[in-house]
Amino acid sequence: MSQNAIIADHLTYRYGATRAVDGISFRVGEGEIMGFLGPNGAGKTTTVKILTGQLRPQAGKAILLGTDVAKNRGHVQARIGVSFETTNLYEQMSGEENLRLFASLFGIRRFDPRDLLKKVGLAGRKKERVAAYSKGMKQRLMVARALVNRPRILFLDEPTDGLDPVSAETIRSLIQEERHRGATVFLTTHDMVEADKLSDRVAFLNEGKIVTLDTPRALKQHYGKRALKAEVAAPDGGVKALEITMDRPETPGAVQRLFRENQVITIHSEEATLEDIFVQVTGRRLIG
Repeated sequence: MSQNAIIADHLTYRYGATRAVDGISFRVGEGEIMGFLGPNGAGKTTTVKILTGQLRPQAGKAILLGTDVAKNRGHVQARIGVSFETTNLYEQMSGEENLRLFASLFGIRRFDPRDLLKKVGLAGRKKERVAAYSKGMKQRLMVARALVNRPRILFLDEPTDGLDPVSAETIRSLIQEERHRGATVFLTTHDMVEADKLSDRVAFLNEGKIVTLDTPRALKQHYGKRALKAEVAAPDGGVKALEITMDRPETPGAVQRLFRENQVITIHSEEATLEDIFVQVTGRRLIG
């Protein structure tokens, strides 16, 4: 990445004696998808509120698109889009009216919501009141609303949490489309599978601190192990599970012996997941 869209410099925020964000620093390049991962209560949402100007950091600073957020919040907010996990739509208005209202707040004239509604699969429901929408429809409308001003940075807080597979895939496709347009995407989630699919890099946040930050592939290579998992016929007529660790000098010989000495029923490769690595690094699971 040639330039940084986001610079977080020793950001700190406390709620009473609790440090929700504890002196974290990181950079996100233009056009990058950054996964900001951790369990509930890790400090993800507080970090987003600081970066988007909804909270002023008690120490450190946040610079977005070359501007200190705390010093010029309005300038930054005009160039970003935000979709939080909790919906805050006008439920007595239609989907189309919600988008038109939001466009007016940005001073956008002659706004046509049809393209955005089509992208999120709501073109046929644009005249209906949002109160009649399902959770997935509301979440898709939230993402569409975050795109009204064609933001240079898109903040998405748990964008697919609890959604059906079709709604979730629609939002994933939109995220990829925004990155191809050149937007930076800051994705906060506790869903490691989601982050692995979408993110160029991921940061693990635990108790307000970043414990590691790298590409998903690099994290798996550093912390995980690759293995071949096989099921073979057992002498008693049952099935026995075997595992061969990959990437070792003895691996080829072990694979040959597996097939020479056993009736192999199934075999597949397996690598560590981001959740496995998070548990290894923090000693903590993502949920609870």
